[in-house]
Amino acid sequence: MRRPVAWIVAVVLFAEAVGVAALNWFLGIVVDRQDMSLAGLDPDMMSVSSKIGGVVFGLYFALCGLVALLVALRDRAPAGLGRVLLISAAVVHGVLGAFTWGLVGWHAFLFMILTLALIVLLLMTYDAREEPAAGQRPEEGKGGDGSPVSPPPAPTTP
Repeated sequence: MRRPVAWIVAVVLFAEAVGVAALNWFLGIVVDRQDMSLAGLDPDMMSVSSKIGGVVFGLYFALCGLVALLVALRDRAPAGLGRVLLISAAVVHGVLGAFTWGLVGWHAFLFMILTLALIVLLLMTYDAREEPAAGQRPEEGKGGDGSPVSPPPAPTTP
């Protein structure tokens, strides 16, 4: 179940990266063509900042999708920066989900929460300790390296 979840998360994050970048680019074009000012702000600056924000967020989601893709290909838990990126993507989706409920509607909220759930599922399934395969028992009285395991010393009182 872990690999398909990782593949789905990778596809969703790549699609979201393209969608976010395209939406912000479109909004930048709309602001540029209206040639209006909002509270005295320069319309050209608003247009450029919208486009830059779209590219930055698109690259961020694409990088998170790359981490999920590497998890799917390697079938190993994300570590280090990759884990931090996926956790931050989960937090971003939670916050955006809260905003989209009131601003966009329940469809966008549902998408954000489903993406959040998929990222959390990816992180949680790779955190589970792996059990030995069926029919295989670890050697009793032996550690993972084959050395004998002795119980810890009994506590003494002074």
